[in-house]
Amino acid sequence: MAERTQSPPAKRLCCRPGHSATCRQGHRAGGGMPCGGSVTCGSSKTHSPESLLDIAARKVAEKWPFQRVEERFERIPEPVQRRIVFWSFPRSEREICMYSSFKTGGDEVGSSGENNDETRLPFRRGVALLESGCVDNVLQVGFHLSGTVREPAAPPPQPCGVSVSFDRCKITAVTCTCGNKDIFYCAHVVALALYRVRKPEQVKLRLPISETLFQMNRDQLQKFVQYLITVHHTEVLPTAQKLADEILSLDSEINQVHGAPDPTAGASVDDENCWHLDEEQVQEQVKLFLSQGGYHGSGKQLNLLFSKVREMLKMRDSNGARMLTLITGQFLGDPRLALWKQQGTTMTDKYRQLWDELGALWMCIVLNPHCKREQKGSWLQQLRRWNSVDACPLEDGNHGSELTHLTNARPQDALARPHRTVFTRAIEACDLHWQDPHLQHIIAQDPVATCCYHDNRHSALFDPRGRPLWHEHVPTACARVDALRSHGYPKEALRLAIAIVNTLQRQQQKQLELFRNHKKDLLHKGVTSTTNPEGWVGHPLDPIGTLFSTLMGTSQGGNSCTDTPRVKHPTFPTHRYLDDGESLVCLAVEVALLGLGQQRAMPDGLYAQEKVGRHEEQLLGRLQEVELDDRLVKVFRRQAALLLEAGPHSGLGEMLHRESVPMHTFAKYLFTTLLPHDAELAYKIALRAMRLPVLEPSSDLSRSHHIVSVVTNRYPRWFTLSHVESQQCELASTMLTAAKGDACKLQTVLESIQKNIHSSSHIFKLAQDAFKIATLMDSLPDITLLKVSLELGLQVMRMTLSTLNWRRREMVRWLVTCATEVGVYALDSIMQNWYTLFTPTEATSIVATTVVSNSTVLRLHLDCHQQDNLANSARTLALQCAMKDPQNCALSALTLCEKEHIAFETAYQIVLDAAAATAATGMSYTQLFTIARYMEHRGYPMRAYKLATLAMTHLNLSYNQDTHPAINDVLWACALSHSLGKNELAAVIPLVVKSVKCATVLSDILRRCTMTTPGMVVSALHSRRNSGKLMSLDKAPLRKLLDATIGAYINTTHSRLTHISPRHYGEFIEFLSKARETFLMAQDGHIQFAQFIDNLKQIYKGKKKLMNLVRERFG
Repeated sequence: MAERTQSPPAKRLCCRPGHSATCRQGHRAGGGMPCGGSVTCGSSKTHSPESLLDIAARKVAEKWPFQRVEERFERIPEPVQRRIVFWSFPRSEREICMYSSFKTGGDEVGSSGENNDETRLPFRRGVALLESGCVDNVLQVGFHLSGTVREPAAPPPQPCGVSVSFDRCKITAVTCTCGNKDIFYCAHVVALALYRVRKPEQVKLRLPISETLFQMNRDQLQKFVQYLITVHHTEVLPTAQKLADEILSLDSEINQVHGAPDPTAGASVDDENCWHLDEEQVQEQVKLFLSQGGYHGSGKQLNLLFSKVREMLKMRDSNGARMLTLITGQFLGDPRLALWKQQGTTMTDKYRQLWDELGALWMCIVLNPHCKREQKGSWLQQLRRWNSVDACPLEDGNHGSELTHLTNARPQDALARPHRTVFTRAIEACDLHWQDPHLQHIIAQDPVATCCYHDNRHSALFDPRGRPLWHEHVPTACARVDALRSHGYPKEALRLAIAIVNTLQRQQQKQLELFRNHKKDLLHKGVTSTTNPEGWVGHPLDPIGTLFSTLMGTSQGGNSCTDTPRVKHPTFPTHRYLDDGESLVCLAVEVALLGLGQQRAMPDGLYAQEKVGRHEEQLLGRLQEVELDDRLVKVFRRQAALLLEAGPHSGLGEMLHRESVPMHTFAKYLFTTLLPHDAELAYKIALRAMRLPVLEPSSDLSRSHHIVSVVTNRYPRWFTLSHVESQQCELASTMLTAAKGDACKLQTVLESIQKNIHSSSHIFKLAQDAFKIATLMDSLPDITLLKVSLELGLQVMRMTLSTLNWRRREMVRWLVTCATEVGVYALDSIMQNWYTLFTPTEATSIVATTVVSNSTVLRLHLDCHQQDNLANSARTLALQCAMKDPQNCALSALTLCEKEHIAFETAYQIVLDAAAATAATGMSYTQLFTIARYMEHRGYPMRAYKLATLAMTHLNLSYNQDTHPAINDVLWACALSHSLGKNELAAVIPLVVKSVKCATVLSDILRRCTMTTPGMVVSALHSRRNSGKLMSLDKAPLRKLLDATIGAYINTTHSRLTHISPRHYGEFIEFLSKARETFLMAQDGHIQFAQFIDNLKQIYKGKKKLMNLVRERFG
C-alpha cells in the first residue's frame, strides 16, 4: 500500500449522551472504572464455555457500526464496550494475506514486477518480523491499533510507526512511516495486524479516547492538553493555537457542531464497511504496467491483478468490483488504443487476452446472485459509458462481431446488429436474473424443498432418470456457473454445472436420433451446414473450460498465505445428479470431449481463429493430466462413437461443412488415448478427422434455411491455415507411427494422406517421418512402411515437378535415398518413369548419377547383372534427358554413357545437333566449351576441337570486355587448334577474328601462336616428326590475326579517348605501350605505329596534357 504518514481523517463526531456542548465535560453520566489494563478476557487456553457477553459482543462487532450501538442504548457498560472493541478487530489472517500478497497457486511475485522468492513477499516478511520479535509498543485505543516495527537487518534499527484503523472485522485504513508505495499492505502493517490476531492478550486495550476524556475534569483536561503540546510542540503547536482560537470564538464553525471528532471511536452509520484499498496506487500500478507494453513481465503482473480481483470476489469482498473498476478505467485510458485505431493496426495477442479477461470478470460481477438491484443498475450505467468509448476494443478482436446475442442462440441480421465490444456481454448479462424456480431448485441446498419440487416436475425440465436439466444458451448458462464459483458458491456452481452437462448429453442423444431418422434424405441431398456458428471452444466466455474446471474441482485451492489447514467445502450428495458408476471426473471429461467435437464455423479474424486453437490446446492439456481408469475409458469410447455418428452436429460426423473448424488436434489426442483400448475405433476417429474441406474445390452447397448465410456467403479467410495443415500432418504422422508393421492399416492411412493433404511440404515431412520410423537403428527396416514413405515421396515429386520449390533438390536426393533403401526395383522404377517425377537436369545430375555410384553398389550389395541393368537404365534415362534438354543434360549424358560406345556416340551426336541449332533452341558457347574441355580430357582432341569451333561461332567479345569469363575458353580453343596443326589453327583464326574484338585478348592469342610450332599433339598421336619451324607473321593464317589485332588496338584507342578523364591518363599510356609491342611484330610496324601516334596528336590536340604524356613516352 502507499502508506501515508499523516493520520487518517476522523470517521465521526463523538459526545456523551445527555450532555450539551456547553455542559461541564468532566463528569460521567454513569460513572465507572478507568479504562487501563491489558486485555485478558477470551485468552484463556482452557476449554470452558464462552460467555454470553463474548458471544453477543462478537456478533455485534461483526455486523453493527459502533455509532448505531451508541444510538440504540443510552448507556453502555464499560465491560460491554471493551468486548465490542476487542472483537471488532479481524480475527482471520486470510484477508490480511489477500491484501498483502498475490496468490497464484504457489508462484507469487511482488507487484513491482520482479520475480521474488516467497520470503520477500509483504505477508511472508511480516510473519518473519512478527516471529523475530520486531513488533513493540502495541496499543489499541478503541478502534485504532498502533505500534512500532523495526527491521532487524538495518544497521541501526529504524523502527517504523504503524497505525491501523478497523471496523466490523475489517481493516479500514493503514499508515506506515516506511514510505513504501504499493498496491498491498507493507510488511510492517502485516506484522502489527498479525500481532493483534495471534497475541490479542498481549495488546494493551483502551476504550476510544473520547471515553477517557469524558472522565477528566477541567484541570485534568488542561494538564492533558498542555503535556500533549509540550511533547509534540514542534508538530502540533500551530494547530493547537488555531483550534484554541476557533473554540474561543463563539461564531466559529467549530462551535456550531455538536461533539468533537474521535479517530478511535469507530465508523459511523453512513460509512461503507470495506477493507482498505489504496485506489491511487491501483491506478498508478496499472498505468505503469500498461506503459511497459508487455515488457518486463507487465502482462503477467496484470494477470495477477485480475487473479486478485477473482480472489476478492470469492471472498465476497466488495473491493473486487471496486478494484476492477479502477483497472478498467486505466485500460480505457491507454493512449495506444486510439493510436492503433487511427493507424488501423491490431493490438498484440497478450494485450488482447487481457481485455478478454477484463470482459469475463465483468460478466462474473454483474451475475452475482446476491447483487442488489441498485448496484447492478450502477454497474450497467458504467458499462454503457465504457461501451460507448470510441476506442473500446471489439469482442472478436479486429472485425465487427458476427456472434449471436448472449440470450439468443439464433443468428440475427448482420446489418442490423451493432458492433459488440468486450463489455457487450456484461451489459446483456444485466438483464439476467436468478429468480427462475427451476434454477433455484437446481442450486437449492434444502433436500425437502428439492423433493417437493421434484414431485411436481415437468418432463422438459428433467430427464427420464429424474435428473434436472437447464435449457439455456450454453455460454450464458456456463457464465452463471463461473459467477457462482467466482462469488464463493462452489456447491451451487457444481449443481448447475451437472445440470448443464446432463442437458448437453440429452441434446446430443436427441440430435443423434433425429439424424438417424433423416440420414438418407440428408446424405442424398448433400446438405451440409454448421448448426453451431458460435463454437463453445474459443468462445469469449469459455463455457467448456468453465464446466471442466467446476467439475474437476480446480476452484478449491489451498490457502498459500497461511500455514493453517485449509477448510474444505463440505461435500454434498451428488447421486441424484449422476448415473450409477458415474463420477464428476467422468462428467468433466465427457463435456470436454463433447465441446471439442462440436462442429462449428471457423470465426473471422486472426485473433479469433488463434484463440480457437489456443483454447483447444489448453483444454487438451488439462485432459492429459487426468489419469485414465476403466470408467474414463468407457466415457472415451462412448463419446467417440457418438461423435462419429452424430451427423452435422459433430465435427467428426459424416456431414462436414466446408468451413468447419478442423478436428486434427482433437482427433490426435483421441487416437493416442483410445489406441491401447480400442484400436479400430481410434483409427476410425483419426481417419475421419483427416478431412480439410476448406482446401477442396468449392461445391454448390445447398442454401437451406438453417445454414447461416454469414458462413456460406463469404470467401474463406483462414489466417491460421498453415497451423491447421501442420496439425493435420501431425495426425497423419501419429497414425503412420502406430500402424508400423500393419500393411492393411498403412495402406489405409496412405490413401487418406493422398486424398486429404494438399501441401507438398507436409507430405514430404510425412515421407521423411515414415522413413525414419521404418529405418530405426535398433530394428530391421520395415519394408511396408518404407514403401509408404517412397509412395509419399513420389507424390511430392509429382506435385512439385512443375512448380518452384526451394527444397526441390533436397527432396530429389532424399527420394533416391529412400528408393535405395527399398531396393533395386525401386531405383529402376524411378529411372524408367523419370519424366513424371524429375526434370531432365535432376534425372541426370542427381538421380542417375547417384544410382550408378559405388556407394549405391556397396549399400545394396549388387551383383554384376544388377549393376548392368541399373547402368542400362541410367544410360537410357541420360539419352532421353539429353534429347529433351541438351543444354543442361548433354555433359551428364556423356559422362553416364562413357562405358558404352554406342550410347556415347549417340550422346555426342545429340550434342552436335544441339550445337547446330539456332541460338534460341541450341546450346550456348559456355556449354559447348565445357563439353569440349570434357572431350579433350577424355582423349578426344579432334571432337574437342570441333565443339570448340562451334562454340566460337556463338561468341562475341567487344573491345572493352577484357575481363569476360569466356576469354580463358577462347585461349584454350586457340591453344588446342595450334597443338593440332597448322590447318586447324588456320581454320579457327577466322572465327577468332570474327568473334573477338578485344585488342588485349587478340594480342595474347597472337603471342602464344608464335611461341611454339603447331601440330605437337597430332605428331605425338601419329608418331610423326615435327619440323619445329615457327609460323611466320607475314603469312596466313597469322597475318590476318596480326592485322586484326592492330586494327583492334586502333579502334579501342579511339573509343577510349572519346570519354577519357585525367585520372585514366596513366592507364592509357600503358595501353599504348602494349599496342606498340603488337605493332612492332609486323615488318613495317614501327612506321605504322609512328603514323598512328602522329594521327592521335593531330586529332586530339585539344587534350594537351595527355598529348604531352604521349610525346614524352613515344616521341
